[in-house]
Amino acid sequence: MSTMKSLSRRQFGLAVVGGMAIALSTAGASYAQTSASPVRTIKIATSAESKPLSWGAIGVEPQGYEPDVLKAINAKLPQYKFEMEGAADIAQETGLVTGKYDISTGGYYKNPARSKQFLIPENPMGASLLKIYSRKDSNINELKDLVGKQVVPLTAGGGTYRFVTQWQADNPSYKLDITASNAGVPYPNRLNEIQNKKYDAAILPSNLGQQEVIDNQKLDIKASDPITINNTFMLIHRADKNQALLADIDKVLKELKADGTLSKISQKWFGEDIVVYMK
Repeated sequence: MSTMKSLSRRQFGLAVVGGMAIALSTAGASYAQTSASPVRTIKIATSAESKPLSWGAIGVEPQGYEPDVLKAINAKLPQYKFEMEGAADIAQETGLVTGKYDISTGGYYKNPARSKQFLIPENPMGASLLKIYSRKDSNINELKDLVGKQVVPLTAGGGTYRFVTQWQADNPSYKLDITASNAGVPYPNRLNEIQNKKYDAAILPSNLGQQEVIDNQKLDIKASDPITINNTFMLIHRADKNQALLADIDKVLKELKADGTLSKISQKWFGEDIVVYMK
């Protein structure tokens, strides 16, 4: 082999090696740029006084079923950093509308008005069993038993209010005295109002920790069998930047239900598997 040909081949080999090095270097730089993409912080408002669903004042890490679900979601989505804080109902709603919060959780029902105002995953976060709470000496077990009774005002525009008013429309022979309120009175206070006979009954989702309040305060109050069951959802601030967040969360919620994670968290906080009720 001539010296010229040998040199030419060596030069070609060096060129190939050099080219590969440049390619690998470029690929590495591209990967580094991707890896260095900033983690997006997601501000989340959770219910402050709904133990065991969620509770924890501002400055205190929220605890309960929904905070644990949020942590399980975040564990599968490292591109986000979830920051949770407890907030009163009215503060949650205002903060989500204005964009102060990216997400709000609080056992929300899905309805047309909320679907128009917020982004809502297709997959639910949990399930709410709606029950009637009344004194043990009452004969109240179902909605028709509330005829002539004083019922704790229902949250205006809430899922419970819509359910009860629809039931009234479907059963016109039973006239219920139902009023709506935006007062946001904590449910433990409402239970005490029933105990003290200010009201005869309250219609509430059972995942707010009522039984714990009843047991701890030794209230003479009973809960009916579920009068209806509803899926509960998180609400996401409606913005273009949150479309990817919506898709990511929706996918993970489906996975957490399928792999039994939601059931385990439910057993931890509610003592039962509410996932079996999720439609």
